[in-house]
Amino acid sequence: MRRLTPILSLALVSFYLGCAAHPTVADHTLKKGEKYYGYTLSTENIFPVMFYRFGLSDVSDLGLRIGVPIYGSGIDYSRTLFEKGKKRDVLNLGWSLSPNTNYDFTYYKFRDGKKKGDTFYWAFRGMVIPVGSYKESGQSTRIGFLMGLFRKSKFGLEAGYFHDFASMPLTKIYIPSWDEYVKQNEEYSRFDVPHRSPGGWPTQHSRLVGFSFRITFPLGPKVEKETEEKEQ
Repeated sequence: MRRLTPILSLALVSFYLGCAAHPTVADHTLKKGEKYYGYTLSTENIFPVMFYRFGLSDVSDLGLRIGVPIYGSGIDYSRTLFEKGKKRDVLNLGWSLSPNTNYDFTYYKFRDGKKKGDTFYWAFRGMVIPVGSYKESGQSTRIGFLMGLFRKSKFGLEAGYFHDFASMPLTKIYIPSWDEYVKQNEEYSRFDVPHRSPGGWPTQHSRLVGFSFRITFPLGPKVEKETEEKEQ
């Protein structure tokens, strides 16, 4: 039971945050017919999300995700817009199923590291949550940045934040309870969307929904490489 307690606690925190999920992209440009798959652990979906990407052409690929049990599932499309040497730009369009089901578009800037297999990237993301976990407060539109890296196709790390500028000023994200702060400061009364539902859960407008941290474990490239080495 002691071993299960941390896992259950982390799962409860993830559900409490009610984050909006987003796709896991490949660490390199996929060739036509190439497969890229693995799983991702994140604050958005603490249970694993399995992903599978398939090269539609030498510059585009399609991604599918299945969450456990369901949240984090989705579909997305990536296209390499520019690639030269160690640099490449990629546009990704996706849809994700979660307590805050969302559509997003992300513009990635990749750069390969000095060591083979190392890839660093940053990206600009726009996200729309049409309804969200608290339907009464309507749509949430977010924009923000993320940064990440892949280490020799063994694992990837990524962190980002996407802000809803209609819900609160970016300069006030440190305020502990925004709903209470608005009541006490009339100059911010225009930010009238609730950050907490009547039940006390974060809504789609909460800053907590905008935070993202994930660890990705690609399986395909590593397995295929080991198979090729054995055949040789």
